[in-house]
Amino acid sequence: MGIRFGGDYNPEQWPEEVWAEDLELMRTARVSMVTAGIFSWARVQPRPDVWDFGWFDRVMDGLAGAGIDVCLATMTASPPPWLSHAHPEMLPEDADGRRRWPGARQHYCPSSPVYRSHAVRLVEQLAARYAGHPALALWHIGNEYGCHTRQCFCEVSAADFRRWLRDRYSTVDALNAAWSTAFWSQAYGDFDEVLPPRTAPTFPNPAQQLDYLRFGDEALRACYLAEKDVLDRLSPAIPVTTNLMPQHKPVDAFAWAPHLDTMALDFYQDPHVPDDHIRAGYAFDLMRSAGGGRPWLLLEQAPGAVNWRPRNGPKPPGTMRLWSWQAVAQGADAVLFFQWRQSLGGAEKFHSAMLPHAGTDTRIFREVTALGRELAAVPEIAGTRSRADVALLADWNSWWALELDSKPSTALDLAQLTLEHYRPLFEAGVACDIVPPGRDLTGYRMVVVPHLYLLTAEDARRLTGYVRDGGRLVVSFFSGIVDAHDRVHPGGAPAPLRELLGLRVEEFWPLAAGVSVAVGGGYTGRADLWSEAIDLEGAEAVAQFTEGDLAGRPAVTRHGYGRGTAWYVGTRLEPALLRALWDDVREAAGVLPVLPGLPDGVQAAVREGAGGRFLFLLNHGGTTADVALPEPMRDALAGDAAAVERVTLAARGVAVLTAVGQGG
Repeated sequence: MGIRFGGDYNPEQWPEEVWAEDLELMRTARVSMVTAGIFSWARVQPRPDVWDFGWFDRVMDGLAGAGIDVCLATMTASPPPWLSHAHPEMLPEDADGRRRWPGARQHYCPSSPVYRSHAVRLVEQLAARYAGHPALALWHIGNEYGCHTRQCFCEVSAADFRRWLRDRYSTVDALNAAWSTAFWSQAYGDFDEVLPPRTAPTFPNPAQQLDYLRFGDEALRACYLAEKDVLDRLSPAIPVTTNLMPQHKPVDAFAWAPHLDTMALDFYQDPHVPDDHIRAGYAFDLMRSAGGGRPWLLLEQAPGAVNWRPRNGPKPPGTMRLWSWQAVAQGADAVLFFQWRQSLGGAEKFHSAMLPHAGTDTRIFREVTALGRELAAVPEIAGTRSRADVALLADWNSWWALELDSKPSTALDLAQLTLEHYRPLFEAGVACDIVPPGRDLTGYRMVVVPHLYLLTAEDARRLTGYVRDGGRLVVSFFSGIVDAHDRVHPGGAPAPLRELLGLRVEEFWPLAAGVSVAVGGGYTGRADLWSEAIDLEGAEAVAQFTEGDLAGRPAVTRHGYGRGTAWYVGTRLEPALLRALWDDVREAAGVLPVLPGLPDGVQAAVREGAGGRFLFLLNHGGTTADVALPEPMRDALAGDAAAVERVTLAARGVAVLTAVGQGG
């Protein structure tokens, strides 16, 4: 089928006479898939016992006749007004008990049995009607779970939370132990006494907050699974997915992945952020890795400006093409947009679309059409995969726990800090998997662990075994501090990793805002945000603090353990120092870039499989770049161009290179 190309299609926003024009223009743009029906609930079920699918039948039939596949949404992302009017108890409440009202979208409590039962009823209607439709290629359940209603604190959620706690802990004594309720006289005598962590006079119990974040994620997933159960029963031949979001804290991508037949992502890069392609790189690698290396789907991006940032810049010429090809280079088998035709009304009328308000004689439509032709020209890419020698660990439980209150510093933004760990690998042209700490690390030459605050004993043993067996591990500060219940590991930080790292952290020493300190030794420069009083217990210091209260104490350490080596970084090194350290660890681990000698700003990625081997070169820099190739290759995007040994990439340029003779 090749790389799928298209976008969200919302024909209910337009008179029916426009639909035929849509189909003709989709053919022109080489659209091969649309996502349809995401916000159609009120149209197909205008009243509780009234169903109107006739118009949607015509939409589906028209798309099938045009040879366009449909990623069919279950339409449950935004309940119709009649439902919340009849059942206001299904509306969500915040931690202060304030109700969130209809008028936008996602106005439902994830635990609401009313919402779930009506959603399931709708999905049963859809599956019974369209399971065998020739246009149907994929089911799209819900939409962007947790985007607006991340958690609900109403009485319905409270009762569901208590059920969840009973399932998790069985006895109230076990709950009290897990939540350390001996502190502040919080001991419970019965599960019925437990409430969600609503707004309290001061810091709520951190273990309670952590469990509520876990519960919130599972409540959202229960909505998804209730609909998936219907589709598995009535439409078993059609794969299912839902669209996740990048570094989306309420939804644990690794926990959702086993329930998705293919991973799918919405990603909106910001043209006003010059290096936002690095954030994209992390999100794309996460999708590929969470799915076990399988190709994933970019279900939404913007062809131009969005409407929801304070300042919504358009994508300059060539940017949409570059960023779309970046997704493909990092494993995407679909490039879709929000949306096909730009809305005339509603909250997103200024969000760009493939077909803008100004029509076909526009830069955006010309660029969209050109991209559709390019993607259609290389169908062999679909299904190919990437591999990596480096893994970066990510863990939602640790993220949730780290950013709760009552810490040595509340300035630890894990999403940003993780990107700081990923950047040196991306800029060095090194392929990277993003994996949870429970993943088998065998085969990775280097593993990076950014601030794994919550670390179970089992995962600590896994990391220890990885190094003992010859791995190279880099661990950043404030890691291995607490267990799964946010209780401090006894024995001094980082207790479960002390032997592995060969050190003890005597005292955390966060730095004041705007303050930096000098480090010297093997790595000389500045560091900020955090420092630690480190005592060596077998490790060697490869950099020391050279000023401040910890002058002379270790800042970066190295420890041989078994057949491997573990490094520890006890501060936030400035970017150049972190890159130098990562490069040294990579060299020691034997990790090579995808393509050595890349100019600054040029990304290289490889996908290979039955369709062949593809080397992607993408120039994120602002100037022309010249790249030497490992062998004579031809650019699959340049038609019948001859093989070359060097490629010149214009700013925002893209090349998709194959071996001479590949593809016939």
